Amino acid sequence: MNENSCCQPIKSKKPSGFLLGLLYGLLPHTFCIAFIVFSVLGATVATLIFRKLLLVPYFFHLLVLLSFIFATISAAIYLKRNNNLTWEGVKTNRTYLTILYGTTIDVNLLFFLVIFPLVTNFNSKTSQSTAMALQNYSTLTLKVAIPCSGHAPLITDELKKVPGVLEVKFGLPNYFTVNYNANQVKIENLLGLEIFKTYKAEFQP
Repeated sequence: MNENSCCQPIKSKKPSGFLLGLLYGLLPHTFCIAFIVFSVLGATVATLIFRKLLLVPYFFHLLVLLSFIFATISAAIYLKRNNNLTWEGVKTNRTYLTILYGTTIDVNLLFFLVIFPLVTNFNSKTSQSTAMALQNYSTLTLKVAIPCSGHAPLITDELKKVPGVLEVKFGLPNYFTVNYNANQVKIENLLGLEIFKTYKAEFQP
């Protein structure tokens, strides 16, 4: 019977490119996750704090960049530990690196294409009483110059504060359908909201 020699080097387990990609995709979005939780719970004070960050136009672009910086540092450390921090080493470990960066990209896309739109419309489910009220309401669509869907909850919250606005629904990439009472709300008043000084809005006929 063959037995493994005690002198044989112990093979170190390679970290999973998928798990690291998932981690580095999620880590920069810790703020986003917190904002989502507080929004769902209705924590007004917390969302007011986050509002200042959402007013920074390219805040989410910086988060995406940060996720790739984390992934790159991790990849460099991994290659260094395996004495592969060379161009040849990169080619040798291309499968690991592809999984690492691919997962990082996928997590970011998941946030921008799925999670943020869902969260934005979370409170937009039409109840029976609301559906009856909507029969007497007017509808308009605003195109708002937000850099990405991460800013959509902020726009929706601001529109909902207007007396006479019953419902706001977000649609990719930057459209907001507003149901409102025409006797209380004027289009020019909506377009004149303070938030639209940062993110320009235009009426879509």
